[in-house]
Amino acid sequence: MTAPSLQFSEDQASAYDSITEMLRAAGVDLDDSLLVPPRGKESGVMAVIGKAGSGKTLLLAELYKALQNAGVEVVSGDYESRKAREKRTLAILAPTNKAASVLRLRGVPATTIHRILYTPVYDPDYERIAEWLAGEGDKPEIEGLSETALERAEAFYANNKSIPGALAAAGLRGSDFITGWKRREEPLDIGFVDEASMLDDRQFDDLKEIFPNLLLFGDPAQLAPVNQSGAMVFDSLPEPRKLVLHRIHRQEADNPILDLAHALADPALEFHDFERMVEETAKRDDRVVWGQRVEVDLMARSPVLVWRNATRIRLINAFRAVYGAPEDELLAGEPLICDGLELPLKHRKKRLDLEARGLIKGAQVIYLGPGRKPGFSKLHVMGAEDPQVSAASIVKIEKPDEEEPFIPFAARMGATFLHGAACTIHKAQGSQWDTVQVFAPDLYTAARMGRVEAGQPLWKRLAYVAITRAQERLIWVVRARLSKPSYGLRTDDLKAPAVALKLESEEL
Repeated sequence: MTAPSLQFSEDQASAYDSITEMLRAAGVDLDDSLLVPPRGKESGVMAVIGKAGSGKTLLLAELYKALQNAGVEVVSGDYESRKAREKRTLAILAPTNKAASVLRLRGVPATTIHRILYTPVYDPDYERIAEWLAGEGDKPEIEGLSETALERAEAFYANNKSIPGALAAAGLRGSDFITGWKRREEPLDIGFVDEASMLDDRQFDDLKEIFPNLLLFGDPAQLAPVNQSGAMVFDSLPEPRKLVLHRIHRQEADNPILDLAHALADPALEFHDFERMVEETAKRDDRVVWGQRVEVDLMARSPVLVWRNATRIRLINAFRAVYGAPEDELLAGEPLICDGLELPLKHRKKRLDLEARGLIKGAQVIYLGPGRKPGFSKLHVMGAEDPQVSAASIVKIEKPDEEEPFIPFAARMGATFLHGAACTIHKAQGSQWDTVQVFAPDLYTAARMGRVEAGQPLWKRLAYVAITRAQERLIWVVRARLSKPSYGLRTDDLKAPAVALKLESEEL
């Protein structure tokens, strides 16, 4: 076995060996920590498949450490030195900022797929600072930037390997040092993709163009992407290329949330049996709560997870009502979810700016207040490394029983947002929160309808995805009631270096 000294389960060790062999063919020898010429130009795609708690993230983290020890350069997406292009490279990706941040909290330098597909173009002067911080150049002298500012940048980078963050610490804005974004032209060597069950075919094809060696980490029990007919991209791989992990019982010992998630695999389990199981678990473990109402205080940071859009809209309007939010404006601290970009083709550069800064479909943000221009918003992008931006925004507040959403304010074009106090379980994939509220009446409706997806009752897939979004505590809400807030909406917990996102033109 070639696995490191960490105690792997048998299936983890077998997967590690298979991946090691794939990487050896790519010219990366993990056994001896050597980099050698690749054997050939054929690309390889392999998938590590397992349910929650099976050890996928542990395996990904250990592979990252082994590749780093072998001398492979980790590409973060925020800066890529031209001097490093002769090195072997690794990028660790996730479909959303929130999913990437979950990995970063575990010490894995993950970034989003968009940040790898589109690379930043740095101003030449400030690129000299980036090269110096990355250890690939001498300390520069930049007009208008003091020695103290450079020291702040150096101190920040020593603790947080983020070039934009370091430059922000020096008092610079993103628009000062990033002049634009371009589609990646040169391929990288190795790509790890977490939450691969969220990938659609187009994203998968894009990644295969960039990475000759691609390793997918996915959960087959989650919900497939919309318009994928219930299939995930790794389903079509040959069986030898699918490495299946089983649950590591002792690693996640006494985790009642994972116990409930795995109980859903029992084909004989009915909805009422499962709810009884949740109720009994809640009596003996405070990490599971049998909730008689939705806790409104939690909704500003972690949305209530629902199945039906009608439920989502009702909960959002109830949330806004209890905080006294007026119809014609947003309150600072209200949560939003990016629903895409409304920009014509001639504004492609601005689209890349938005996407590269984290404003991609499904991104969760907190509204901080109006921007300096009409229709602009100051936003905090949850999970982004440089989270605070200002962008042209189109905010849509949906109303019960009304086809058209109410728009409190809007730029003529820009990022579009829906309210984020509640969201569908499908859209929550890839995200995790300390505490998650699941609106159980919606899942009961799905169970009564008898719908099936990929051979499994839909309610079970919904319940599995919703439950596994919770890291510390699960609230299973059984009644359509809303608590009163204990305090007002807040933003003081979102402090971070601001990166101005300028989208200035006469047409915006």
